[in-house]
Amino acid sequence: KHHVGGVILFKKNIKSASQTTALINSIKEINNINKLPIFVSVDEEGGRVTRMPDEFEKIPSGRDVGEKNDENYSYRIGSAIGNMIGQLGFNMNFAPVLDINSNPLNKVIDDRALGTEPDIVKRLGISIMKGLQSRNIIPVIKHFPGHGDTTVDSHMGLPVVDYDLERLQDFELIPFAEAIQNNADAVMIAHILMNKIDEDYPASMSYKVVNDILRDDMGFKGVVFTDDMTMGAIEKNFNIEDAAVRAFNAGCDILLVCHGYEKELSVIKALKEAAENGEISQERIDESVYRIIQLKNKYGLTDAKIDDADIANINEEIDKAIYQ
Repeated sequence: KHHVGGVILFKKNIKSASQTTALINSIKEINNINKLPIFVSVDEEGGRVTRMPDEFEKIPSGRDVGEKNDENYSYRIGSAIGNMIGQLGFNMNFAPVLDINSNPLNKVIDDRALGTEPDIVKRLGISIMKGLQSRNIIPVIKHFPGHGDTTVDSHMGLPVVDYDLERLQDFELIPFAEAIQNNADAVMIAHILMNKIDEDYPASMSYKVVNDILRDDMGFKGVVFTDDMTMGAIEKNFNIEDAAVRAFNAGCDILLVCHGYEKELSVIKALKEAAENGEISQERIDESVYRIIQLKNKYGLTDAKIDDADIANINEEIDKAIYQ
């Protein structure tokens, strides 16, 4: 009814491989009324952030991958994840994590990060990204401009980072800058307040962060996602409808509204009203639409139904990736 551009599935949506494929096939079938195929996305990082059914072998955490410090290993892990989720019908993964685990008190990122230094996160993160791309899965690097040195969980509240742009460029932004140079397709923006850059709005709602730093300074031309707008960082500090309009006008192309059907409808309504009353310009809408079309075309997305996953093949590849 609302012609959404994509869906994200969580653990509660995924019971088994065959059920997941049937669900995704049904979503794609419903989307046939639209001119463009639909993004079907998931957070599949490995470790504790996994949505996969129990039939599949476990993917190691970012920290475990980092401890190997082997770009070929990282590439194989990315490729194995891509094979697994691709066979279920997904075409997009909110991974790899390019945050640097520089704060031992940070339990949000912690073992999700590939390491504590920019170099290892940069090298291994790009290898995972390329492994995903090799299986025709769209990787979304996250959480720009870096969630590594925070202690507040943005699911619960609004983390604040006290660094200026120079420090970010010398540390947090290094993996993202390198990924952009290596043809990153999409970036997820974090709900963190960079108070030396924009003291009023978190990165996901900040024109200075999304447009000035990511687009202009770093030259990123791909698709920008917000992190989930129903997280505490947004909901406890802002009106979600106002936040959605502000995030879009800041330069975000796609807004994730992951929990609460009524919230999803209210954000769609707020965006439409803002477009109708001129608060969002036609030019701004077109920019995002063109970026999204380009990305869907680049990966040749289709709403064609797919067959059930070959679980033995998937598990064999995961084992090979880990133990080769």
